[in-house]
Amino acid sequence: MTVQVNEWRQTSLREVVSKLVDGSHNPPSKQEHGFPMLSARNVEVGRIVFDSYRYIEEAAFKQENNRTRITPGDVLLTIVGTIGRTAVVPAGLAPFALQRSVAVLSPRPELLSKFLCYQLQSPAVQRYFEENARGTAQKGIYLKTLGMTPVVLPPVATQVAVVAELEKQFSRLDEAVANLQRVKANLKRYRASVLKAAVEGRLVETEATQARRQGRIYETGGQFLQRILEERRAKWAGKGRYKEPVEADAACLGVLPEGWVTASLDMISTDSGYGTSQKCGYENDGPAVLRIPNVQHGILDLQDLKFAPSEFNLGQSDAVSSGDLLIIRTNGSKSLIGRAAVVMAGPQRIMSFASYLIRFRLSSADCIPAWVSVVWQTSQMREWIEAHAATSAGQHNVSMTVLAKAVIPIPPAAEQTRIVAEVDRHLSTIREVEAEVGANLQRAQALRQATLAKAFAQPTQ
Repeated sequence: MTVQVNEWRQTSLREVVSKLVDGSHNPPSKQEHGFPMLSARNVEVGRIVFDSYRYIEEAAFKQENNRTRITPGDVLLTIVGTIGRTAVVPAGLAPFALQRSVAVLSPRPELLSKFLCYQLQSPAVQRYFEENARGTAQKGIYLKTLGMTPVVLPPVATQVAVVAELEKQFSRLDEAVANLQRVKANLKRYRASVLKAAVEGRLVETEATQARRQGRIYETGGQFLQRILEERRAKWAGKGRYKEPVEADAACLGVLPEGWVTASLDMISTDSGYGTSQKCGYENDGPAVLRIPNVQHGILDLQDLKFAPSEFNLGQSDAVSSGDLLIIRTNGSKSLIGRAAVVMAGPQRIMSFASYLIRFRLSSADCIPAWVSVVWQTSQMREWIEAHAATSAGQHNVSMTVLAKAVIPIPPAAEQTRIVAEVDRHLSTIREVEAEVGANLQRAQALRQATLAKAFAQPTQ
């Protein structure tokens, strides 16, 4: 039943669309060529993107198209995973099919496609989706529930005016957001260039050049590495005879600045091992167990901690301490493999680490931990890790044996200290600007939602 108030009708989505279907629940097998089959990732707010999708054969497309019959003016709505993104199908698009994560809505003549598209993005409708989504691994909206979505329907002339005003407002807002996104991209490139310059000896004056100008001798990276190896040998506490460290991956050796040398990760660490498989939870009262969410780019994030049971016997080999390099070794996402964080100061609480992390205990000599943190964040290290990662049963992984061979350029100790300080200065500035950009993007999103809320607020008598 609909209620008329000042010519605005309160009704349901099912009453104002002639077609309400979702995509394939059993997607056909992928093909090298054919017709595109899109998913929720291809529907962004206000547009359809064809950047990544599967192809399906013609027979499968015809079967899917008989059901969905996607035509220009239809509204696509994401209904699984990230729910509530909408876009109007424009004229001129090549034919495509959809997976289950996207619904197709055909507005009736009394409802403009863009008016429906914007209304489905409004706070009231988004709240309805959030409250009625079901599922465990991935939440979704069933079609019956989707059909009962409360919507408002004013006269067409009012819809035209609302859409025109929204597009005027959002045109300016979208331009501002695009500028902020460009700043984010530039900051990412700036960060990468700073790190690249750091590990290539171009960020600060090299120790060799400085020593020559000052007429003094200096300890080279090779001599510094020798000190580290002597420390490693002295701290050997394993069974049997001392094990010589593995050599660095020879394929990665390149031209180094004067006074630098190349080492393997194994050469500059005194111990390595996998974490505990002890089950942990938020309610336990034992030691904290660091997990994948805690390992960010170069630093530990301790906002989301889980804990082992109180009876967990935390040995020295399980405990996290200053100078530890924690590396993600296995995950379903390849982008996470090899991401690492260095424990730069003694933990304020007793902590262990989970089995899907690998710990390399770095030499305590001078600023090696801080320097390794810089090296590990570079695009060169990222490329090396991805080239050496293995994939099995949908899981990506990199082993401790492989990581031990990772190439670490070693400058003289004094130069390391200067480079780390300069990197910190640059990255601190980048983080400040990123925080401001993030805050402005949040303000833009809040303004967009406030504008939509006002546009679709039903007038009162």
